[in-house]
Amino acid sequence: MADSIDLTNDRSRAARPVPKPGIMDIHAYVPGKAKADGVADPIKLSANENILGSSPKAREAYAGAVDHLHMYPDSRTTLLRAAVSEDFGLEPERLIFGQGSDEVFQLLNQVFLEPGDNIVQGEYGFAAYAIGARACQAEVRTAKEPNYRIDVDEVLKVVDDRTRLVFIANPANPTGTWIPFAEVVRLHQALPPSVVLVLDGAYSEFCKDPTFSDGLEYARTQSNVVVTRTFSKLHGLAALRVGWGYAPEEIAAAVDRIRLPFNISIPGQLAAIAGLRDVDFQERSIAHVEQWRPWLAQQLGGLGLEVVLPSAANFLLVGFPKTPGKTAKDAEAFLASKGLLVRGVGNYGLPDHVRITIGLEEHNRAVAEALAEFLA
Repeated sequence: MADSIDLTNDRSRAARPVPKPGIMDIHAYVPGKAKADGVADPIKLSANENILGSSPKAREAYAGAVDHLHMYPDSRTTLLRAAVSEDFGLEPERLIFGQGSDEVFQLLNQVFLEPGDNIVQGEYGFAAYAIGARACQAEVRTAKEPNYRIDVDEVLKVVDDRTRLVFIANPANPTGTWIPFAEVVRLHQALPPSVVLVLDGAYSEFCKDPTFSDGLEYARTQSNVVVTRTFSKLHGLAALRVGWGYAPEEIAAAVDRIRLPFNISIPGQLAAIAGLRDVDFQERSIAHVEQWRPWLAQQLGGLGLEVVLPSAANFLLVGFPKTPGKTAKDAEAFLASKGLLVRGVGNYGLPDHVRITIGLEEHNRAVAEALAEFLA
């Protein structure tokens, strides 16, 4: 009989699995609050969701997917790929699909980053960029944002020979600010050809200034520009997690090699296609923001608060005094007690600000009245 093996003294069993360096130093993403103590059904203005809901056509398509729940989705997102390609005039083989644009950022980080490389973003950049980069053991470099907006010269100051990706949200979250496309082109032309410029257009549909561009047409002829978009904001499909990117074919092919199969569900694909086709809902959503964003900005500015303008997104970033009892944190708590949930952005390096999604008329009026009471 073979000798029995005594595992009690096996030293390897005493060791614990250890995450690779840097993982436990990452600050997990903190979503906008959805609950308030003592309030049964608060008004959620903390996550920049479409306050009008989602397209009726998208809801109908989602419900129609019930008979396919036992099936794996089309891994190539063929129908959605064709719809996006047709609507935007893009080559289908250059499209990337992810669970929200967040997954597209993560996939780009995985494709390009090695330990010791770095990404560059604005100092108030969206948290998902940095989380994905640090998971790849890369450094995150931040560029100063004077007046809460991207400054091309500040970005270029922190780019070096280990920079692989530069992330620019335009319009930006959580500030709502934007830069003219001429500045985006200036940045791109100053970057080394080996650096990928990622243009995050999650809120691009809300910016109607003639000097703004989402970058899709520019990216068509560039070898190192990726543009990302999402169905979460304008289309109101945040729960379904559908995002996409437009990239040079070589980059799209590289991403496709590491993308997990079946990452976009059948209900998600069908609802996204229907939402894309519902132009009326998109126009109503944009018109609502364009009506109430300046109204709310004027009301809050009239209270003596610092409203970061111009905002080109479906939210406002609002600054509060450092006076004890009147701070941004105090305001967030006071509004929550009234059933109005807004987003504190201290984790973005903005401890004196809150971000407020543009709500329905009654929501916006309630926010203005509550803050007038808070500051009185």
